Amino acid sequence: MEMVAELVVVVGSVGLVVSRWLPEAVRGWVAVGAVGVVAVAGVGLAGFGVRWQVLVVLAADLLVGAGWVVRRRRGRVRWWVALPGSMVCLGLVAAGGVAGWALPVPGFPEPFGPFGVGTTVVQWSDPDRGEAATPDVGDRRVVVVQLWYPAGAVGADAPRAQYLGRDRREADIVAAGEAEYLGAPAFVLDGPPRAHTHAVFDAAPAAGGRFPVVLFSPGLGGLRTQNTAWAEDLASRGYVVAGVDHPYDSAAVVLAEGRTVRTRISDEGSGTRSDWIAVRAADLRFVLTQLGRLDDGRMDVGRVAVTGHSLGGAAAMRAAQQDARFGAVINLDGGPDPEQGPLRQPVLALTHEIRDKADADYLALLAKVLESGTATSYRLTVPGSAHLTFTDAPLYLPPVPSVVGSLGAAGSVRMTTETCAVFLDATLRGRAVDLPAVLARDGDLRVFP
Repeated sequence: MEMVAELVVVVGSVGLVVSRWLPEAVRGWVAVGAVGVVAVAGVGLAGFGVRWQVLVVLAADLLVGAGWVVRRRRGRVRWWVALPGSMVCLGLVAAGGVAGWALPVPGFPEPFGPFGVGTTVVQWSDPDRGEAATPDVGDRRVVVVQLWYPAGAVGADAPRAQYLGRDRREADIVAAGEAEYLGAPAFVLDGPPRAHTHAVFDAAPAAGGRFPVVLFSPGLGGLRTQNTAWAEDLASRGYVVAGVDHPYDSAAVVLAEGRTVRTRISDEGSGTRSDWIAVRAADLRFVLTQLGRLDDGRMDVGRVAVTGHSLGGAAAMRAAQQDARFGAVINLDGGPDPEQGPLRQPVLALTHEIRDKADADYLALLAKVLESGTATSYRLTVPGSAHLTFTDAPLYLPPVPSVVGSLGAAGSVRMTTETCAVFLDATLRGRAVDLPAVLARDGDLRVFP
Protein backbone atom coordinates (compact mmCIF):
# COMPACT_ATOMS: atom_id res chain seq x y z
CA MET A 1 0.00 0.00 0.00
CA GLU A 2 2.84 2.37 0.86
CA MET A 3 4.56 1.73 -2.47
CA VAL A 4 1.30 2.39 -4.34
CA ALA A 5 0.86 5.72 -2.54
CA GLU A 6 4.45 6.69 -3.39
CA LEU A 7 3.84 5.86 -7.06
CA VAL A 8 0.69 8.01 -7.03
CA VAL A 9 2.71 10.93 -5.62
CA VAL A 10 5.24 10.56 -8.44
CA VAL A 11 2.56 10.39 -11.15
CA GLY A 12 0.68 13.36 -9.69
CA SER A 13 3.88 15.38 -9.46
CA VAL A 14 4.72 14.69 -13.09
CA GLY A 15 1.24 15.96 -14.03
CA LEU A 16 1.77 19.07 -11.94
CA VAL A 17 5.08 19.93 -13.61
CA VAL A 18 3.84 19.20 -17.12
CA SER A 19 0.62 21.21 -16.64
CA ARG A 20 2.62 24.42 -17.16
CA TRP A 21 3.09 23.48 -20.82
CA LEU A 22 -0.45 22.35 -21.64
CA PRO A 23 -3.00 24.45 -23.56
CA GLU A 24 -4.49 27.18 -21.41
CA ALA A 25 -7.97 25.63 -21.60
CA VAL A 26 -6.92 22.51 -19.67
CA ARG A 27 -3.87 23.76 -17.80
CA GLY A 28 -5.74 24.79 -14.66
CA TRP A 29 -7.84 21.64 -14.49
CA VAL A 30 -4.80 19.37 -14.82
CA ALA A 31 -2.86 21.34 -12.21
CA VAL A 32 -5.71 21.26 -9.68
CA GLY A 33 -6.27 17.55 -10.29
CA ALA A 34 -2.57 16.82 -9.85
CA VAL A 35 -2.48 18.77 -6.58
CA GLY A 36 -5.47 16.80 -5.35
CA VAL A 37 -3.89 13.47 -6.27
CA VAL A 38 -0.63 14.38 -4.52
CA ALA A 39 -2.49 15.63 -1.44
CA VAL A 40 -4.61 12.49 -1.07
CA ALA A 41 -1.62 10.20 -1.54
CA GLY A 42 0.42 12.33 0.87
CA VAL A 43 -2.24 11.97 3.56
CA GLY A 44 -2.13 8.20 3.03
CA LEU A 45 1.65 8.19 3.38
CA ALA A 46 1.46 10.23 6.59
CA GLY A 47 0.25 7.11 8.38
CA PHE A 48 3.42 5.25 7.36
CA GLY A 49 5.82 8.16 7.66
CA VAL A 50 7.06 9.91 4.53
CA ARG A 51 10.32 8.50 3.15
CA TRP A 52 13.16 10.72 1.99
CA GLN A 53 12.59 9.71 -1.65
CA VAL A 54 9.08 11.19 -1.47
CA LEU A 55 10.45 14.39 0.06
CA VAL A 56 12.64 14.82 -3.03
CA VAL A 57 9.52 14.53 -5.21
CA LEU A 58 7.57 16.96 -3.01
CA ALA A 59 10.43 19.46 -3.33
CA ALA A 60 9.64 19.61 -7.04
CA ASP A 61 6.00 20.33 -6.22
CA LEU A 62 7.06 23.21 -3.96
CA LEU A 63 9.18 24.67 -6.74
CA VAL A 64 6.21 24.51 -9.09
CA GLY A 65 4.12 26.27 -6.46
CA ALA A 66 6.80 28.95 -6.11
CA GLY A 67 6.64 29.43 -9.88
CA TRP A 68 2.88 29.99 -9.69
CA VAL A 69 3.38 32.68 -7.04
CA VAL A 70 5.96 34.44 -9.20
CA ARG A 71 3.67 34.41 -12.24
CA ARG A 72 0.74 35.83 -10.27
CA ARG A 73 2.86 38.68 -8.91
CA ARG A 74 4.97 39.55 -11.95
CA GLY A 75 2.86 38.29 -14.82
CA ARG A 76 3.75 35.82 -17.52
CA VAL A 77 7.22 34.24 -17.37
CA ARG A 78 8.99 33.74 -20.71
CA TRP A 79 9.28 30.14 -21.87
CA TRP A 80 13.07 30.16 -22.01
CA VAL A 81 13.09 31.06 -18.31
CA ALA A 82 10.38 28.57 -17.32
CA LEU A 83 11.77 25.62 -19.28
CA PRO A 84 14.94 25.12 -17.19
CA GLY A 85 12.83 25.29 -14.03
CA SER A 86 10.47 22.62 -15.34
CA MET A 87 13.41 20.41 -16.30
CA VAL A 88 14.84 20.74 -12.79
CA CYS A 89 11.48 19.80 -11.30
CA LEU A 90 11.12 16.78 -13.58
CA GLY A 91 14.66 15.77 -12.62
CA LEU A 92 13.75 15.87 -8.93
CA VAL A 93 10.60 13.82 -9.54
CA ALA A 94 12.58 11.26 -11.55
CA ALA A 95 15.38 11.09 -8.96
CA GLY A 96 12.94 10.56 -6.10
CA GLY A 97 10.93 8.00 -8.04
CA VAL A 98 13.98 6.00 -9.10
CA ALA A 99 15.41 6.12 -5.57
CA GLY A 100 12.11 4.86 -4.16
CA TRP A 101 12.09 1.99 -6.67
CA ALA A 102 15.75 1.10 -6.11
CA LEU A 103 15.55 1.23 -2.29
CA PRO A 104 12.08 -0.13 -1.50
CA VAL A 105 10.47 -1.20 1.73
CA PRO A 106 11.17 -4.96 1.48
CA GLY A 107 8.30 -7.35 1.00
CA PHE A 108 9.01 -10.82 2.30
CA PRO A 109 8.00 -13.86 0.22
CA GLU A 110 5.46 -16.23 1.72
CA PRO A 111 7.19 -19.12 3.54
CA PHE A 112 6.79 -22.37 1.64
CA GLY A 113 6.24 -24.87 4.48
CA PRO A 114 3.05 -25.97 6.25
CA PHE A 115 3.78 -24.39 9.65
CA GLY A 116 3.17 -20.88 10.85
CA VAL A 117 6.28 -19.04 12.01
CA GLY A 118 6.96 -17.71 15.48
CA THR A 119 9.96 -15.69 16.62
CA THR A 120 11.50 -14.56 19.88
CA VAL A 121 14.74 -12.93 21.04
CA VAL A 122 16.96 -14.09 23.90
CA GLN A 123 20.21 -12.80 25.36
CA TRP A 124 22.85 -14.93 27.05
CA SER A 125 26.07 -14.15 28.92
CA ASP A 126 28.89 -16.70 28.85
CA PRO A 127 30.34 -17.03 32.37
CA ASP A 128 33.42 -18.81 31.00
CA ARG A 129 34.53 -16.14 28.55
CA GLY A 130 35.58 -12.56 29.04
CA GLU A 131 34.84 -9.89 26.44
CA ALA A 132 38.09 -9.39 24.52
CA ALA A 133 36.79 -6.20 22.87
CA THR A 134 36.54 -4.23 26.13
CA PRO A 135 39.20 -3.29 28.67
CA ASP A 136 37.04 -4.18 31.68
CA VAL A 137 38.27 -7.41 33.22
CA GLY A 138 34.83 -8.25 34.59
CA ASP A 139 33.00 -8.07 31.25
CA ARG A 140 31.56 -11.40 30.10
CA ARG A 141 30.90 -12.29 26.47
CA VAL A 142 27.24 -11.62 25.61
CA VAL A 143 25.31 -12.79 22.55
CA VAL A 144 21.85 -11.86 21.31
CA VAL A 145 19.97 -14.64 19.52
CA GLN A 146 16.75 -14.52 17.52
CA LEU A 147 14.82 -17.77 17.17
CA TRP A 148 12.44 -18.53 14.31
CA TYR A 149 10.43 -21.67 14.99
CA PRO A 150 7.46 -23.70 13.69
CA ALA A 151 4.27 -22.27 15.17
CA GLY A 152 0.70 -23.39 15.30
CA ALA A 153 -2.02 -21.72 13.25
CA VAL A 154 -1.35 -17.99 13.07
CA GLY A 155 -4.35 -15.72 12.54
CA ALA A 156 -4.35 -13.41 9.54
CA ASP A 157 -4.83 -10.44 11.88
CA ALA A 158 -1.96 -11.36 14.23
CA PRO A 159 0.66 -8.55 14.34
CA ARG A 160 3.68 -9.49 12.25
CA ALA A 161 7.20 -9.14 13.59
CA GLN A 162 9.18 -5.98 12.97
CA TYR A 163 12.13 -6.51 10.61
CA LEU A 164 15.60 -5.80 12.03
CA GLY A 165 14.54 -5.62 15.67
CA ARG A 166 12.12 -6.33 18.47
CA ASP A 167 10.42 -2.98 17.79
CA ARG A 168 10.69 0.00 15.48
CA ARG A 169 13.17 1.81 17.72
CA GLU A 170 15.61 -1.11 17.60
CA ALA A 171 15.06 -1.51 13.85
CA ASP A 172 15.94 2.16 13.25
CA ILE A 173 19.09 1.89 15.39
CA VAL A 174 20.23 -1.27 13.64
CA ALA A 175 19.54 0.11 10.15
CA ALA A 176 21.45 3.29 10.96
CA GLY A 177 24.35 1.22 12.29
CA GLU A 178 24.43 -0.90 9.14
CA ALA A 179 24.34 2.19 6.92
CA GLU A 180 27.20 3.72 8.91
CA TYR A 181 29.17 0.48 8.60
CA LEU A 182 28.69 0.63 4.81
CA GLY A 183 29.76 4.28 4.75
CA ALA A 184 26.32 5.62 3.80
CA PRO A 185 24.07 8.19 5.51
CA ALA A 186 21.58 6.63 7.92
CA PHE A 187 18.56 7.82 5.91
CA VAL A 188 19.56 5.74 2.87
CA LEU A 189 18.41 2.52 4.56
CA ASP A 190 15.07 3.84 5.78
CA GLY A 191 13.13 1.14 3.90
CA PRO A 192 14.03 -2.02 5.91
CA PRO A 193 12.99 -0.63 9.34
CA ARG A 194 9.49 -0.03 7.95
CA ALA A 195 9.05 -3.67 6.95
CA HIS A 196 7.28 -6.46 8.77
CA THR A 197 7.90 -10.14 8.16
CA HIS A 198 5.62 -13.19 8.26
CA ALA A 199 6.63 -14.30 11.76
CA VAL A 200 4.66 -13.50 14.91
CA PHE A 201 6.54 -12.63 18.09
CA ASP A 202 6.12 -15.26 20.83
CA ALA A 203 3.54 -17.27 18.86
CA ALA A 204 2.57 -20.62 20.37
CA PRO A 205 4.98 -23.33 19.10
CA ALA A 206 3.61 -26.05 16.84
CA ALA A 207 2.51 -29.18 18.68
CA GLY A 208 3.90 -32.64 18.08
CA GLY A 209 7.37 -33.80 17.16
CA ARG A 210 10.84 -32.46 17.79
CA PHE A 211 12.36 -30.07 15.29
CA PRO A 212 15.99 -30.01 14.09
CA VAL A 213 18.01 -26.88 14.87
CA VAL A 214 19.91 -24.59 12.50
CA LEU A 215 22.37 -22.00 13.87
CA PHE A 216 23.21 -18.98 11.71
CA SER A 217 26.12 -16.52 11.85
CA PRO A 218 25.86 -13.38 9.64
CA GLY A 219 28.55 -11.79 7.50
CA LEU A 220 31.27 -9.45 8.73
CA GLY A 221 29.48 -6.52 10.34
CA GLY A 222 26.20 -8.29 9.56
CA LEU A 223 23.08 -8.77 11.63
CA ARG A 224 21.21 -11.74 13.09
CA THR A 225 18.24 -10.70 10.92
CA GLN A 226 20.10 -10.40 7.60
CA ASN A 227 18.68 -13.74 6.37
CA THR A 228 15.16 -13.44 7.76
CA ALA A 229 13.41 -14.64 4.57
CA TRP A 230 15.61 -17.77 4.62
CA ALA A 231 15.07 -18.33 8.36
CA GLU A 232 11.30 -17.95 8.14
CA ASP A 233 11.11 -20.37 5.22
CA LEU A 234 13.12 -23.01 7.08
CA ALA A 235 11.00 -22.52 10.21
CA SER A 236 7.85 -23.05 8.15
CA ARG A 237 9.34 -26.36 6.97
CA GLY A 238 9.89 -27.58 10.53
CA TYR A 239 13.30 -26.25 11.64
CA VAL A 240 14.23 -24.04 14.59
CA VAL A 241 16.61 -21.35 13.30
CA ALA A 242 18.83 -19.39 15.69
CA GLY A 243 20.37 -16.23 14.22
CA VAL A 244 23.26 -14.85 16.27
CA ASP A 245 24.33 -11.24 16.78
CA HIS A 246 28.06 -11.06 17.58
CA PRO A 247 28.61 -7.85 19.64
CA TYR A 248 31.52 -5.61 18.60
CA ASP A 249 31.47 -7.39 15.21
CA SER A 250 27.84 -6.94 14.08
CA ALA A 251 27.21 -3.36 12.90
CA ALA A 252 24.91 -2.58 15.83
CA VAL A 253 23.53 -4.82 18.58
CA VAL A 254 20.83 -3.54 20.94
CA LEU A 255 21.13 -5.34 24.28
CA ALA A 256 18.19 -6.19 26.53
CA GLU A 257 18.95 -3.26 28.84
CA GLY A 258 18.72 -0.84 25.89
CA ARG A 259 22.44 -0.21 25.38
CA THR A 260 23.67 -0.30 21.77
CA VAL A 261 26.99 -2.00 21.03
CA ARG A 262 28.66 -0.71 17.86
CA THR A 263 31.12 -2.60 15.70
CA ARG A 264 34.82 -2.34 16.47
CA ILE A 265 36.16 -4.51 13.68
CA SER A 266 37.76 -1.52 11.92
CA ASP A 267 39.45 -0.19 15.07
CA GLU A 268 43.20 -0.43 15.36
CA GLY A 269 44.13 -3.53 17.34
CA SER A 270 40.68 -5.09 16.92
CA GLY A 271 42.21 -8.34 15.70
CA THR A 272 42.58 -10.27 12.48
CA ARG A 273 40.04 -12.17 10.40
CA SER A 274 41.16 -15.39 12.08
CA ASP A 275 40.57 -13.78 15.50
CA TRP A 276 37.00 -12.79 14.55
CA ILE A 277 36.33 -16.28 13.20
CA ALA A 278 37.58 -17.82 16.46
CA VAL A 279 35.29 -15.58 18.57
CA ARG A 280 32.29 -16.35 16.37
CA ALA A 281 32.97 -20.09 16.46
CA ALA A 282 33.05 -19.95 20.25
CA ASP A 283 29.78 -17.96 20.20
CA LEU A 284 28.13 -20.67 18.06
CA ARG A 285 29.26 -23.48 20.37
CA PHE A 286 28.00 -21.50 23.38
CA VAL A 287 24.62 -20.86 21.75
CA LEU A 288 24.18 -24.54 21.04
CA THR A 289 24.87 -25.32 24.69
CA GLN A 290 22.32 -22.72 25.78
CA LEU A 291 19.71 -24.07 23.37
CA GLY A 292 20.19 -27.48 24.96
CA ARG A 293 19.38 -25.97 28.34
CA LEU A 294 16.44 -24.05 26.92
CA ASP A 295 14.95 -27.09 25.19
CA ASP A 296 11.33 -27.68 26.17
CA GLY A 297 10.98 -30.90 24.23
CA ARG A 298 10.35 -29.31 20.84
CA MET A 299 13.96 -28.67 19.78
CA ASP A 300 16.03 -31.68 18.77
CA VAL A 301 19.53 -30.58 19.74
CA GLY A 302 20.78 -33.98 18.61
CA ARG A 303 20.15 -32.88 15.01
CA VAL A 304 21.90 -29.56 14.49
CA ALA A 305 23.37 -27.74 11.50
CA VAL A 306 25.69 -24.76 11.79
CA THR A 307 25.45 -22.20 9.01
CA GLY A 308 26.63 -18.73 8.09
CA HIS A 309 27.11 -16.15 5.39
CA SER A 310 30.51 -14.77 4.35
CA LEU A 311 32.67 -14.57 7.52
CA GLY A 312 29.84 -16.38 9.29
CA GLY A 313 30.25 -19.27 6.85
CA ALA A 314 33.92 -19.50 7.77
CA ALA A 315 32.98 -19.40 11.47
CA ALA A 316 30.44 -22.18 10.90
CA MET A 317 33.14 -24.40 9.39
CA ARG A 318 35.51 -23.66 12.27
CA ALA A 319 32.80 -24.39 14.87
CA ALA A 320 31.99 -27.70 13.16
CA GLN A 321 35.66 -28.67 13.17
CA GLN A 322 35.81 -28.02 16.92
CA ASP A 323 32.45 -29.48 17.97
CA ALA A 324 31.05 -32.83 16.86
CA ARG A 325 27.56 -31.84 18.09
CA PHE A 326 27.10 -30.07 14.76
CA GLY A 327 25.88 -32.66 12.28
CA ALA A 328 25.97 -30.60 9.07
CA VAL A 329 27.38 -27.31 7.76
CA ILE A 330 26.08 -24.71 5.30
CA ASN A 331 28.50 -22.05 4.12
CA LEU A 332 26.82 -19.23 2.18
CA ASP A 333 29.66 -17.73 0.14
CA GLY A 334 32.22 -17.62 2.92
CA GLY A 335 35.95 -17.95 2.33
CA PRO A 336 37.40 -20.44 4.86
CA ASP A 337 40.17 -19.48 7.23
CA PRO A 338 43.48 -20.66 5.70
CA GLU A 339 44.01 -22.59 8.95
CA GLN A 340 40.67 -24.43 8.58
CA GLY A 341 41.11 -28.16 9.18
CA PRO A 342 39.21 -31.11 7.73
CA LEU A 343 35.57 -31.65 8.63
CA ARG A 344 33.72 -34.80 9.61
CA GLN A 345 30.32 -33.35 8.72
CA PRO A 346 28.71 -32.98 5.28
CA VAL A 347 28.99 -29.44 3.94
CA LEU A 348 26.91 -27.46 1.46
CA ALA A 349 28.85 -24.45 0.16
CA LEU A 350 26.97 -21.97 -2.04
CA THR A 351 29.26 -19.59 -3.91
CA HIS A 352 28.76 -16.64 -6.21
CA GLU A 353 29.66 -16.62 -9.88
CA ILE A 354 33.40 -16.58 -10.53
CA ARG A 355 34.54 -13.28 -12.02
CA ASP A 356 38.24 -12.76 -11.26
CA LYS A 357 41.39 -14.31 -9.84
CA ALA A 358 40.40 -13.52 -6.25
CA ASP A 359 37.22 -15.53 -6.75
CA ALA A 360 39.21 -18.40 -8.25
CA ASP A 361 41.64 -18.38 -5.30
CA TYR A 362 38.71 -18.44 -2.88
CA LEU A 363 37.19 -21.45 -4.66
CA ALA A 364 40.53 -23.24 -4.66
CA LEU A 365 40.89 -22.84 -0.88
CA LEU A 366 37.29 -23.94 -0.34
CA ALA A 367 37.84 -27.00 -2.56
CA LYS A 368 40.96 -27.89 -0.60
CA VAL A 369 39.03 -27.86 2.69
CA LEU A 370 36.10 -29.86 1.30
CA GLU A 371 38.42 -32.38 -0.35
CA SER A 372 40.02 -33.12 3.02
CA GLY A 373 36.69 -33.90 4.70
CA THR A 374 35.50 -37.40 5.51
CA ALA A 375 31.81 -36.89 4.61
CA THR A 376 30.31 -36.20 1.19
CA SER A 377 30.12 -32.44 0.62
CA TYR A 378 28.84 -30.17 -2.13
CA ARG A 379 29.95 -26.89 -3.66
CA LEU A 380 27.32 -25.16 -5.77
CA THR A 381 28.45 -22.15 -7.81
CA VAL A 382 25.34 -20.22 -8.86
CA PRO A 383 25.34 -18.35 -12.20
CA GLY A 384 23.99 -14.81 -11.95
CA SER A 385 24.68 -14.59 -8.22
CA ALA A 386 26.75 -12.10 -6.22
CA HIS A 387 27.95 -12.12 -2.64
CA LEU A 388 24.72 -10.63 -1.25
CA THR A 389 22.44 -12.85 -3.32
CA PHE A 390 22.32 -15.30 -0.41
CA THR A 391 20.89 -12.74 2.06
CA ASP A 392 17.80 -10.50 2.29
CA ALA A 393 19.67 -7.75 0.40
CA PRO A 394 17.98 -8.39 -3.00
CA LEU A 395 14.67 -7.49 -1.32
CA TYR A 396 15.72 -3.90 -0.56
CA LEU A 397 18.94 -2.93 -2.37
CA PRO A 398 19.16 -1.66 -5.96
CA PRO A 399 19.11 -4.50 -8.53
CA VAL A 400 22.76 -4.03 -9.48
CA PRO A 401 24.15 -7.41 -10.64
CA SER A 402 27.56 -6.88 -9.05
CA VAL A 403 25.90 -6.20 -5.67
CA VAL A 404 22.89 -8.54 -5.42
CA GLY A 405 23.19 -10.63 -8.60
CA SER A 406 20.76 -10.90 -11.47
CA LEU A 407 18.38 -13.59 -10.19
CA GLY A 408 15.87 -11.04 -8.94
CA ALA A 409 14.52 -10.71 -5.39
CA ALA A 410 12.15 -13.68 -5.58
CA GLY A 411 14.62 -15.83 -7.52
CA SER A 412 17.45 -15.19 -5.05
CA VAL A 413 15.36 -16.13 -2.03
CA ARG A 414 13.92 -19.22 -3.77
CA MET A 415 17.32 -20.52 -4.80
CA THR A 416 18.91 -20.02 -1.37
CA THR A 417 16.04 -21.44 0.67
CA GLU A 418 15.32 -24.45 -1.54
CA THR A 419 18.94 -25.61 -1.90
CA CYS A 420 19.49 -25.30 1.85
CA ALA A 421 16.19 -27.01 2.71
CA VAL A 422 16.85 -30.05 0.53
CA PHE A 423 20.37 -30.40 2.00
CA LEU A 424 19.06 -30.15 5.57
CA ASP A 425 16.26 -32.62 4.84
CA ALA A 426 18.84 -35.13 3.65
CA THR A 427 21.48 -34.62 6.35
CA LEU A 428 19.43 -33.88 9.47
CA ARG A 429 16.24 -35.76 8.67
CA GLY A 430 17.71 -38.61 6.66
CA ARG A 431 15.26 -38.19 3.81
CA ALA A 432 16.04 -40.08 0.63
CA VAL A 433 16.99 -37.32 -1.80
CA ASP A 434 19.17 -37.39 -4.90
CA LEU A 435 21.12 -34.36 -3.70
CA PRO A 436 23.45 -34.02 -6.70
CA ALA A 437 20.54 -34.05 -9.12
CA VAL A 438 18.48 -31.54 -7.14
CA LEU A 439 21.35 -29.15 -6.36
CA ALA A 440 22.67 -29.18 -9.92
CA ARG A 441 19.44 -27.52 -11.11
CA ASP A 442 20.65 -24.23 -9.69
CA GLY A 443 24.22 -24.10 -10.93
CA ASP A 444 27.62 -25.71 -11.33
CA LEU A 445 27.86 -28.52 -8.78
CA ARG A 446 30.99 -30.26 -7.58
CA VAL A 447 30.85 -33.17 -5.15
CA PHE A 448 33.65 -33.87 -2.61
CA PRO A 449 35.68 -35.86 -2.00
